[in-house]
Amino acid sequence: MSRPLLRRALLATIFCCAFPAIVQAQASERQIVIEARHVLQEIMAIPVQGIPRALLADAQGLVVVPGMIRGGFIVGVKHGRGIAVARNSDGTWTNPVFVRITGGNIGFQAGLQATDLVLVFRNQTRVEELMRGRFTIGASASAAAGPVGRDMSAATDAQLRSEILSYSRSRGLFAGVAIDGAVMQPDPNATAIFYGQTPTHPQGHVPAVATQFVSLLTAHSTGNVNTVVPVPHTDHELVCRELLAAHERLAEILDPAWQQHLALPANVTSPTPEAQASLRATLARYNQVASDPQFRALAERQEFQETLTMLNRHARLQEAAAANVLPLPPPPQ
Repeated sequence: MSRPLLRRALLATIFCCAFPAIVQAQASERQIVIEARHVLQEIMAIPVQGIPRALLADAQGLVVVPGMIRGGFIVGVKHGRGIAVARNSDGTWTNPVFVRITGGNIGFQAGLQATDLVLVFRNQTRVEELMRGRFTIGASASAAAGPVGRDMSAATDAQLRSEILSYSRSRGLFAGVAIDGAVMQPDPNATAIFYGQTPTHPQGHVPAVATQFVSLLTAHSTGNVNTVVPVPHTDHELVCRELLAAHERLAEILDPAWQQHLALPANVTSPTPEAQASLRATLARYNQVASDPQFRALAERQEFQETLTMLNRHARLQEAAAANVLPLPPPPQ
């Protein structure tokens, strides 16, 4: 075989081997954006307890880290991945880029257990610093637990002076949260994968889920919530697929007894009340394992954490879908 043909064959082989991994990575980044959108949508839907819209109207940047941590009153942050957007000079929002957050401590008001984190940046300079590189909350910029409600009248002087206001959400509960010492930095590799950027196609393309997130944020930061675009059903389908894939990876490291204990319900994808009850029971078993120190070796495994994260996301989507179903008696015979 000639050298040019050999080189082309080698490149084709490398591409074929790498393509599945690239597609899987794209799905992972896409899911982060989908979940970040759900976090923002659900927070802003909480009656008189959302982020004040006046605060979003003046915000210069926003970071959403879904499913970041779990713990008690004071929690050491281990790791989280999320997205960041910045305000353009014309008042619009940029497309999201990916960020990582590690280290630091979070002290919760009212002892909340956090799963989602939202950071509202009030200073354009701090947003630019974050986009350029490593950024330490509390050192690079002052931070405080953010006020909640439909207006800013309850905000304290410390909150009004802070450059970053932070929030957490867990199991439908939402509150301001004190965070200090955590390090954030951009994740350019994840951003390039998500947008399909290559040396020959540096601009990439903007996936629909990114546009949907920006549209939602624009609606709530301008008060024009009637422009919010409904989340497509394909988002839920993607969550189901990723849940099943994560559970399959988890089952590979478990013995038969544990496989049975952590099995998914046979009707896990069904929207019926019976399926939701089964899903809640399964989630309760996973949470029991996660909170019991004697099972720490399992709870800290990536396979377990991924399955638990996808279970939580799937449960929230199922609950949201059920809330939209009109309760009616059986149809007439």
